[in-house]
Formats: sequence, structure tokens, C-alpha cells
Amino acid sequence: MRKRAVALYAGMGVLISILTFMLMPAYSQEDIVNLADSAFGDRERPAAVFAHEEHNEKAEIEECNVCHHLYRGGNKVDDESSEGTNCSACHYVEGGDTTRPLMKAYHELCKSCHQENKAGPVTCGECHRK
Repeated sequence: MRKRAVALYAGMGVLISILTFMLMPAYSQEDIVNLADSAFGDRERPAAVFAHEEHNEKAEIEECNVCHHLYRGGNKVDDESSEGTNCSACHYVEGGDTTRPLMKAYHELCKSCHQENKAGPVTCGECHRK
């Protein structure tokens, strides 16, 4: 009887481990992204928050470089992306000789796309939620 109980508990443990492994990604918060570039320092509003994958599916964005663009010599490089690089690596808080200031770059990229497609948030409080 004791061997059966041990086997039953061991089987339940394995089953729980398998279910946890399978279901955890569905409840993961890895998809939540704070656009909190450390270059901003203290901000007046909280960083914009959005579900990256959900956004791309709704917007039917297939290529990462639509948002994660890369420029060389003032020209956009169509086949490459800047994923994994902070926007502030190119867009400085105060701007630069050839780039938009960081805040303006974020706002123009996101807001102009939302306005053009008549979808998505466009007011401050819709993106920068408390």
C-alpha cells in the first residue's frame, strides 16, 4: 500500500511539473514591455506599456525593422533591424546632428503609425498609464 501511495504522489508530481511547464508561458509577463529607456532619467509620466506580441499581431507587423529600424549614412537599411539595442544608442535625449531627439522619435514612430492606421492610442494617458 505504501509503494502505491509513493508511486501515486510521484506520478502527480510529474503531472503537475508537466502542466506547469506547458501553462506558464501563457501566464508569463515576458510579453509586457516598458519603454523605459534609462537615458530619460526622471520622467513626468510613467513609461509607455504595451503587449509586444499582441500589438504586432493586431497591427499585422511581420518585419521587426518596421519599428526596430536601422540607418547607415542617413539611409534606412531595409534588411536589418536594431533589435536588442536601446533607441537611445542613436536617438539622444537632446537630439543629435542627424537624428531626432529620443522622445520625439518614440512619439513620431508610434503615434504617427496609430494615426495613419486609425488604430491604437494617440493621447498621452492612453500610452503612459499610471
